[in-house]
Amino acid sequence: MGHPSAGPYVSYADYFEAESSAEERHEWIDGVVYAMSRGTPEHGRLVSAINGELRAASKGQCTVYSESTMLYVQDANVSTYADVTVVCAPVLTMAVMRNGKSLGEAITNPALIVEVLSSSAERYERQEKFAYYKQLASLEEYVLVSQDLRRIEVFRRPADERGTWACEEGRDGETVSVHGTPISVDAVYA
Repeated sequence: MGHPSAGPYVSYADYFEAESSAEERHEWIDGVVYAMSRGTPEHGRLVSAINGELRAASKGQCTVYSESTMLYVQDANVSTYADVTVVCAPVLTMAVMRNGKSLGEAITNPALIVEVLSSSAERYERQEKFAYYKQLASLEEYVLVSQDLRRIEVFRRPADERGTWACEEGRDGETVSVHGTPISVDAVYA
């Protein structure tokens, strides 16, 4: 996917207002709006499956949000969508107002973010998008679910800021620990 060329500057409020009635989703990166690619039926199935597994695993301790929920990364000045967002504390949001009227809110404190990888967006989600997400102090884990292989990768924040994010990978017949709960790779891909 990536973002090859920058368009005109758009204020966050203008972006947010346009996004509320847009048929397609867009990212806002430091004042520039980019269209997001549409998911395939397999992408949608995997998003639904991992969402269900996380909802069951959270046992009411965390709130699991769908891909229509906007995220805001203040330190990166980015607003985007993840396939699944999990918040395990009282939800914090960036409220967007115009003329005293609320245009909506974007979550700012996810503990866990999941992206289902597609061939068109994999490089972007592994590199640039992950770099944006790493700037969220609340983020503990970043989960990548492959659309082409039966593989789930869980990246965990290091104990100290200089450490590297550890990666646990699960394939057929294996489980991965997602936010302290074993998730069956086979159950996600069933």
